[in-house]
Amino acid sequence: MTPTGTKARRPAAAKLKITGVEIYAYDLPLKSPFRIAIGTMPAANDVLIRILTSAGIIGLGEACPFPPITGETQATNIAAAQALREIVLGRDPLAIESLAHEFGALVHSNPSATAAFETALFDILGKVAGMPLFRLLGGDKTAFETDITVDLDDPETMARRTREFVAAGFTMIKIKVGQGRDVDLRRLEAIRTAVGPDVRLQIDANQGWPPPAAIDTLKKMEKFDILFVEQPVLASDTSGLRAVKAASPIPVMADEAAFGPADVLKLIKAEACDYINIKLMKAGGLLNMIKMAHLADAANMACMVGCMLESRLALTAAAHVVAAHRNIRWADLDGHSSHTIDPVIEGMTFEKGRVTLPEKPGIGADIDPVFLRKLRKI
Repeated sequence: MTPTGTKARRPAAAKLKITGVEIYAYDLPLKSPFRIAIGTMPAANDVLIRILTSAGIIGLGEACPFPPITGETQATNIAAAQALREIVLGRDPLAIESLAHEFGALVHSNPSATAAFETALFDILGKVAGMPLFRLLGGDKTAFETDITVDLDDPETMARRTREFVAAGFTMIKIKVGQGRDVDLRRLEAIRTAVGPDVRLQIDANQGWPPPAAIDTLKKMEKFDILFVEQPVLASDTSGLRAVKAASPIPVMADEAAFGPADVLKLIKAEACDYINIKLMKAGGLLNMIKMAHLADAANMACMVGCMLESRLALTAAAHVVAAHRNIRWADLDGHSSHTIDPVIEGMTFEKGRVTLPEKPGIGADIDPVFLRKLRKI
């Protein structure tokens, strides 16, 4: 027996075509510059993608370049988006695997741009299916915990901000480090003293330490009860990462060393890390995020899904992946908390350290039409 509406949907889905792609540049100011060991971001300089279809269904995606990590900029993302527009126009938006394959080298040179297009395609897929993306991917986790990040500053300021986050309901805090053993130890000492022993702390060095310094520093940090350290050494230094993992009393998570599935495979073979941090803007799309999670799961390795400085549009897309994978144990989906404005309608909610997913078809997030009308259209 055919379910109600299925017959009506299948012909429409089979004939669906991409009739237009809208590209917008938009900037989201930050409450203060976001500082990590390898650079500072004064604002989120993003690109919005809206893919239009012959059935009137519109898919949305967001690119959020983070130059210190991915090497992209808003300008390069716009140029890439214009090239991607030519690839997808007139094509079947549900043929996501085929289209993603045709994105080619742009996945490596501008992963945020390809991520935006893929997100929009998955948004269309969910809307055609009439299901939230996480359920379409086989997930049933409607809510989960996220951490929140304290970026680099003096120890006292970082301790105060950590205490404020804990007072707001967060029980897992990500602390940026990587500027040198002594100052990083002072940061951890001040923070642990400020919040006590029960708050879970993780640290992120963003490639800031040479391997010997990383090993020495992490041994001295063991007393602060750290869950794990992200990317202690250069992303290219796989042997150094392996050496740190072997000597560190704190588990090691690869971040900048793990852009896509091939990187995860290399890290697993090298036994270079304990965990993987998967990010939509690094991976170049949801397909690669899913592949990375599956590879890690095959190696019995847990993952985290992290972020750059995205709005809740891209964060919601990433949250659907978290909800669909059991080995994604942690989430770091706080990028929008640094913004002074929130242009997103609906999407995931973010309260007291909990992310709750929408039950709407597709990604379940949209851009405020008033905000959209103010944007520069490419």
